[in-house]
Amino acid sequence: MFMESQLGLITLWTQGDWVTRTVALLLLGMSLASWIVIFIKALDILKFKSLGARTEAFWHSEDFASGMKALGPQQENPFVQLAQAGKEASAHHRNAQTQLHDALDISDWISRSLRNSIDDSTARFQSGLAILASVGSTAPFVGLFGTVWGIYHALMGIGAAGQATIDKVAGPIGEALIMTALGLAVAIPAVLGYNALVRGNKSILTKLNRFAHDLHAYFVTGARVGQPSNDGKVVAIKKV
Repeated sequence: MFMESQLGLITLWTQGDWVTRTVALLLLGMSLASWIVIFIKALDILKFKSLGARTEAFWHSEDFASGMKALGPQQENPFVQLAQAGKEASAHHRNAQTQLHDALDISDWISRSLRNSIDDSTARFQSGLAILASVGSTAPFVGLFGTVWGIYHALMGIGAAGQATIDKVAGPIGEALIMTALGLAVAIPAVLGYNALVRGNKSILTKLNRFAHDLHAYFVTGARVGQPSNDGKVVAIKKV
């Protein structure tokens, strides 16, 4: 079966015209792009999940600076960026002019800053997913176009030969139908990969939102939500 499939693809390429070959190359490019995005984004999700597990170490730190180190690498770390955004918002509000205090209290100011950081992280998580969505929705139609064109090309050849026996029709038509199978083979992994990555991103965003909620309470009240400093279990991080 594998050898027959190989021979079918080879025959499709050698006997097809430039349109058939263009469609086959397009499907190949779409498949490569999908797998590259799936591989890169899957590695990112694993990395961010590992970083998200360090938020507890942040709250057990003695001060904010050591807490930032406990969150892991500073570069491209959404949890570090979230904490830094809250710190900068708190410092900015504390040092701002009176007019800003009158217009917006510290709770709303920090909430907006944390939300902006989460929105930036969300946009970064979703980068590349549009490729998977586009491939998943268009690849079957690209393959179908190749099938229609291949059948037309095969029928034109049969008409020129003046024979329409089953042995003359089955081969060319079967080779043309391979394009439909190729389109599905490209689309299905893209759709499954898209759904898996979306679920992975949602789990990371859930951790980010919980961390932001605790950061908001910390910068406004000086303590993490639900974790009083005198409970004997959690060391309260010192106010920056």
